[in-house]
Amino acid sequence: MAPSVLYPPVQLSPAASLELAQTAPAVLKSSPSSVSSSPLFSLVGGSEKSEQWIQYENLILTCLRTGDDQSARECLERLVSRFGADNERVQALDGLVKEATAKNNGELEEVLKEYDQILSENDTNIPIAKRRIALLRSMGRASDAASALVQLLDFSPTDAEAWSELSDIYLSQGLYPQAIYAIEEVLVLAPNAWNIHARLGELQYMAATASGGAANGSYQKYMAEAIKRFSRSIELCDDYLRGYYGLKLVSKALLNGDGAKTSKQTEEGDFALPDRSTLEKLHELATAKLAEIVRRAAAKERGWRGYSEAETAAARELLAQDTAAVQR
Repeated sequence: MAPSVLYPPVQLSPAASLELAQTAPAVLKSSPSSVSSSPLFSLVGGSEKSEQWIQYENLILTCLRTGDDQSARECLERLVSRFGADNERVQALDGLVKEATAKNNGELEEVLKEYDQILSENDTNIPIAKRRIALLRSMGRASDAASALVQLLDFSPTDAEAWSELSDIYLSQGLYPQAIYAIEEVLVLAPNAWNIHARLGELQYMAATASGGAANGSYQKYMAEAIKRFSRSIELCDDYLRGYYGLKLVSKALLNGDGAKTSKQTEEGDFALPDRSTLEKLHELATAKLAEIVRRAAAKERGWRGYSEAETAAARELLAQDTAAVQR
């Protein structure tokens, strides 16, 4: 099935992105180069369709990804013609095009100065503020990006995307407690997001492995929370691969180490590690479900085609480790 230009292309494979970008000339040719914003136009020329502007925006992202800068600029020009150069979303897309086509750091610095100028005139321009943060991070200035995100969240504390990005930046710097705190804020805003529960489980597991092993009290706490979060993610989504992958990884580590020997709470209110019998059942459940997902995804069964190849390959490799251990 060919990818649709009406859906954001961020999750598309390189091949699918190229296929979508190749439709840009036909889309541009079949659509008017300019549309009047006058209310009289709708009476004479027919009603305006919002899908047209979604197409242009998605094509900008896809064309920039595949190197078709000319088509991306043409799509941007049509958005500017319709909504004006002062539209905040259009300004962000204009900045994105400039970032993608910049040939050196000097040109990127110029784009950054443009963002600063826009924000000096209107510090509530969220799209530009986010583009500035993304640019700072891409230039290797993670600390500046984190500071800018904190300022943004002071102004807009319910922005789940900003909290998630802040968590990712903290993780890249090895600041696990801060990364966990930021992703917990995402869960406050979206308590039933199974992917965020699994992401929090991943952060807890990484924090545990960096804490110095089972002899460290923090290890017990982090691993217990990881079990809890992965279990919640698969409770909310019965076929969520990352949830089962994480659950198998953590339960296996606890069964093979000293973590399963201690199941008492270290602090009041902390989630206790399950006993060994429960860990074995969780490990068996995760193994069986991962095997089913890998098998059905590989067979391209109906309803099992939404998994990425990278995730199924990782799951297959994790399952193969059990087979290799049995053979030895």
